[in-house]
Amino acid sequence: MSLFAKKPLSAFEDDMKKSELKRVLGKWSLTAIGIGAIIGGGIFVLTGTGAYYHAGPALAISFVIAGIACVFAALCYSEFASMIPVEGSAYAYAYGTIGEIFAWIIGWGLILEYAMGSMTVAVSWSGYFNKLLKLFHIQLPEYLTKDPSSYTGEGFAMNLPASIIVLLITALLIRGTQGAAKTNNFIVVLKVSAVLFVIVAGIFCINTANWVPFIPEATTILHNGTPESAYGWGGIISGAAAIFFAYVGFDAVSTQAGEAINPKKDVPFAIIASLLVCTVLYILVSLVLTGMMNYNDFDPLGKYPDAIKAPVAYAFEIAGMPWAVFIITTAATIGLISVIMVMMLGQSRIFMGMSKDGLIPAFFSELHPKTKTPYKNTIFLGIIISLVAGLTPIGTLADMTSFGTLFAFTMVCIAVWLLRIKEPNLQRNFKVPALPLIATAGIAINLFLMCKLNSHAIKLSGAWLILGILIYFLYSKNHSKLRNQKL
Repeated sequence: MSLFAKKPLSAFEDDMKKSELKRVLGKWSLTAIGIGAIIGGGIFVLTGTGAYYHAGPALAISFVIAGIACVFAALCYSEFASMIPVEGSAYAYAYGTIGEIFAWIIGWGLILEYAMGSMTVAVSWSGYFNKLLKLFHIQLPEYLTKDPSSYTGEGFAMNLPASIIVLLITALLIRGTQGAAKTNNFIVVLKVSAVLFVIVAGIFCINTANWVPFIPEATTILHNGTPESAYGWGGIISGAAAIFFAYVGFDAVSTQAGEAINPKKDVPFAIIASLLVCTVLYILVSLVLTGMMNYNDFDPLGKYPDAIKAPVAYAFEIAGMPWAVFIITTAATIGLISVIMVMMLGQSRIFMGMSKDGLIPAFFSELHPKTKTPYKNTIFLGIIISLVAGLTPIGTLADMTSFGTLFAFTMVCIAVWLLRIKEPNLQRNFKVPALPLIATAGIAINLFLMCKLNSHAIKLSGAWLILGILIYFLYSKNHSKLRNQKL
């Protein structure tokens, strides 16, 4: 059987009928899942690095460019979700349209998006958690809050808070999707309220002189010891690639299709609604932040060395509003929990879809008899994510997450276009308008941003994809249920 063998759409329908997952998510819970995944590291962490290392005050334009790239992919995701409303996200879409080898590569790439994303946000959470403790005059030893490469002392070091929060979230996810969704809904309300507070309160602290020049002159700046181009239009574009991680998450909605009450209508609605809401909030926050604090003040070697780790909180601290620092730090600490939760939820469902098809062991699709959650794969993920989050620096994790996301988005744009050509008569509850134009633009901008990522992260991500191809030919190809005609 060909490497490009496709899983019949009728098989997806059978999977839906046989699924034991509980359908408990309505369109607003799905939208909250999207917002819960998107609003997190982007606003609370990457705004500082994006402004200092890349775009300056023009970071708002970087968010616009990254948002546009996401809109193209979101429209394509929505068309697929209206036809193939099953867990598995882009992996499932590719399996039904392009073929098994592409589906495997996308599924393997999605691990970079979701698992690496969980790790990145766990490290971000640790930074805000430590800042919150300091507000209460509690300070953990440095060797328990930094990964080995960032630790300046001698002996063992581990980011213990990052590891512990992942394990706690793992325990929550095992208990059931409905409980996790209710927790997420509460956190999303809190998080959006905090973001609106930042925008409203921050407006009164803006110094317009910080926006001049809005697009700083292009120059070279040291980033992790390596000279890199910054500012100017080149910096705006590289900034869009760097902060693309901020948009990771809207596609997490599609991984929950197996638990949606009305997936063909609600999933497309939630994908687009969550993306539009968050794009507007990101643009406003980036304008407020760079207006409150000069982008040069985010220099990790400057007078505010910790500002780049928690930029929003430090902007209010420097503005002389300590009470606002407490509100923002508390909201960020609680809010980032929902991002980790949604990322892990999404990854576990992708593993579940791949396991059902035989491409990874059956262990990953076994459900708990009472909670009906894939508890074994969730525990496995929790342990791995916990360990890596405790031992790896955030910069590498964030760029690898962006690579996996951009790769998946590109493949979805290709797949939806191919399916429209090959199967024009399939029922589509949602259709992308002007698909050739939208798909072409999505493919082009995603590939372009991928090339603008940190070269070290690109090499690591490339090595990850090569490892995935080896695993496919050594294990998955031989155990595929499609190839063995068990679907």
